[in-house]
Amino acid sequence: MSILSSGISFNRSILSSSKPEASSSRNPRNQSRRILCLNHLKPLNSSSDGSEFGVSMGKGEKRGSLFRSESAVDVREVVESSGASGRDSCSYDAIVIGSGIGGLVAATQLAVKGAKVLVLEKYVIPGGSSGFYERAGFKFDVGSSVMFGFSDKGNLNLITQALAAVGAKLEVIPDPTTVHFHLPNGLSVQVDREYNKFISELISKFPHEKEGILEFYGVCWQVYNALNSLELKSLEEPIYLFGQFFKKPVECLTLAYYLPQNAGDIARKYIKDPELLSFIDAECFIVSTVNGMRTPMINASMVLCDRHFGGINYPVGGVGEIAKSLAKGLTKKGSEILYKANATSIIIEDGKAVGVNLSDGRQFYAKTIISNATRWDTFGKLLKKENLPKEEKRFQEAYVKAPSFLSIHVGVKADVLPPDTDCHHFILEDDWKNLETPYGSIFLSIPTVLDKSLAPEGNHILHIFTTSSVEDWEGLSRKDYEEKKERVAGEIINRLEKKLFPGLKSSIVFQEVGTPKTHRRYLARDSGTYGPMPRNIPKGLLGMPFNTTAIDGLYCVGDSCFPGQGVIAVAFSGVMCAHRVAADLGFEKKNPVLDTALLQLLGWFRTLA
Repeated sequence: MSILSSGISFNRSILSSSKPEASSSRNPRNQSRRILCLNHLKPLNSSSDGSEFGVSMGKGEKRGSLFRSESAVDVREVVESSGASGRDSCSYDAIVIGSGIGGLVAATQLAVKGAKVLVLEKYVIPGGSSGFYERAGFKFDVGSSVMFGFSDKGNLNLITQALAAVGAKLEVIPDPTTVHFHLPNGLSVQVDREYNKFISELISKFPHEKEGILEFYGVCWQVYNALNSLELKSLEEPIYLFGQFFKKPVECLTLAYYLPQNAGDIARKYIKDPELLSFIDAECFIVSTVNGMRTPMINASMVLCDRHFGGINYPVGGVGEIAKSLAKGLTKKGSEILYKANATSIIIEDGKAVGVNLSDGRQFYAKTIISNATRWDTFGKLLKKENLPKEEKRFQEAYVKAPSFLSIHVGVKADVLPPDTDCHHFILEDDWKNLETPYGSIFLSIPTVLDKSLAPEGNHILHIFTTSSVEDWEGLSRKDYEEKKERVAGEIINRLEKKLFPGLKSSIVFQEVGTPKTHRRYLARDSGTYGPMPRNIPKGLLGMPFNTTAIDGLYCVGDSCFPGQGVIAVAFSGVMCAHRVAADLGFEKKNPVLDTALLQLLGWFRTLA
């Protein structure tokens, strides 16, 4: 849920502001260099230059100071092809813009089905907010260290399945406590990996609400079990959808019933204690950065139950190992991933998405284009905002950009942490009303509690993040900006020192701060947002768009699509997107008549939201 700090060093050429115009009905052939396939790349091998991850870099680029150890990806050059002269001589089935988890899952799933895929990544390693970076011997996760969907059982272990599809498997470390809540009025709740232990602890805090607690979390399990029983593919593909309904009618009807409902409404059917309801709001806030009344019940159920069903499992070597393994698996399946490839616009010809322009003038073409950017970036930057389809206008009327984060990556002396410190913490000290206010609550991950190899001996990593808006950081001089970063970070550190770790400030050996502007710059996310949140009280997930768009050949994937934010959700989005695209490309069965009817029906349902 966070981002690379502002100290990252880039070549100026990566951040070039030169942008070719987006092509619409005009023929783009004479506008810039046109590249149709990656036969122009050097052959991949397992050498120490990083090509084992399927990495290539723009010609002449130097290595950035970010990479200081052999575990980082070293990127070299692109060798231009001189043989391709026509679009059909070597075409891609799909181009994926961005290598976040959603984009990588979609790309690898398509590659496994036999599609030729090209992933374009602006940065120099894969993963987006699930990437990593290294400083002073510390290996930091870019975003959240809480990994859902990463177990060895069920159908919602989507990260495990995505890795297995490309022949990869990562060693993991089970996390005994999903999160330790530190809340107003001295309320402390440890969410144990074992469901019964968690429920027993919660009932001990609210014994008068025992029945309500069991009822609410029981409904969560009802939804989760229904979802976990299904083979998860595209809800926009009728052959699959109807097949699942005939196989599992009760489960499908259960999900249809809860699709338009929110967790807060369900909780209030069974629970009356305002503090317990506030706790459930905090549970939902971790899922969606909004309270329970605005968190869809399906999203809440996925997270609140998966943490017990499969548990939270941390990959050895850090979260970045997931994206690295997916990228490596992608290339083994005959597809490619190109780094330092800053997509500036999607090429439209005769109303169909056919290619992508890069900031350096290159163009790539494919039968389908998949955007792993946010919908605001896709339909406001990669495509001209004035041509916004009515479906996207409706989406932007119903949803706003969720806030970004202030992210603080810290290295500390190990002895500042008490024995048996939990890995993940959520802190809201004084007033429940501050839950959703900027800087009001604090997320804290200490991944070295699980994997000590991420830090030098005798040290720990603290990854601290709190919600913040990009507007709070605009209009400042460089000096004022840096001073504000240090001041706000210092206030957050002081709060943690007072609440959890006395002596924390004096134990710090390394600190780096990133703001929403940092997130926007390095992840290419509008305002640094981490996805959509409902403008008002939503009807569950009814208004969330799926993967198809109003533009022929263009699909979206990631947290701006059903089912929304979070690792397990974006992986689900990737699986769904790959299945829908595969059907449209002929790699899966397709019924055009049923397709049209279903897509129109789903579009109508979204208007009801």
